[in-house]
Amino acid sequence: MKESTSADVAALRARIAPGVATVLKKAVQLGFLGGMPIGDQMDHALGFVYCVEMALGRPPRSLVDLGSGGGVPGLVLASCWPDSRVVLLDSNERRTAFLAAEAAVLFSGRPVEVVRSRAEDAGREDMYRGAFELVTARSFGTPAVVAECGAPFMSEHGVLVVSEPPGDQSEARWPNRGLSELGMSAGASVRFDDRFGYQVLRKIGETPARFPRRVGIPSKRPVF
Repeated sequence: MKESTSADVAALRARIAPGVATVLKKAVQLGFLGGMPIGDQMDHALGFVYCVEMALGRPPRSLVDLGSGGGVPGLVLASCWPDSRVVLLDSNERRTAFLAAEAAVLFSGRPVEVVRSRAEDAGREDMYRGAFELVTARSFGTPAVVAECGAPFMSEHGVLVVSEPPGDQSEARWPNRGLSELGMSAGASVRFDDRFGYQVLRKIGETPARFPRRVGIPSKRPVF
């Protein structure tokens, strides 16, 4: 288990553009985010930044955020990594319309793309498959669903960072036997700001062409 320091947290908070909080407040009002205070939601998003920069030693060149919803962690990640290609993926029309409009203002001229699609479908498209050094997932699904839907997007030696439930970061959640079937292995478990937990997964080989399976199957017949 790796943990952040108070200095890490303070330094990361300073990297968020002021406009991000305003957009997230709008998302809460529209019902796109839960009731956690905005400051806490942004701190939780910063945990992804901490995990990734620890795993890669630098910002990622490209990332896709699965189930971006109201913009957490995607908008925070885009703010902290201005030189990264960012794709915010969500299947809901209202949420993606909101994200596209707000991202166009927040990140004018930046490579921030909002895509409305199911992950099972987008992960089979040539423009997205194997195209991202980083995949992130917050409240996206069970470990097996996140792994199957996330692995196809990952480039060689890429990482997937998943938000973990409070107090539940057991090794049994991410069995290497199941992950290896998808071309991944479990990396470090991380605590950020002594409040939030994350699991890092690493790409170690090709994801077989049969993954992801069609919409709904990853949850009905999980790979582990």
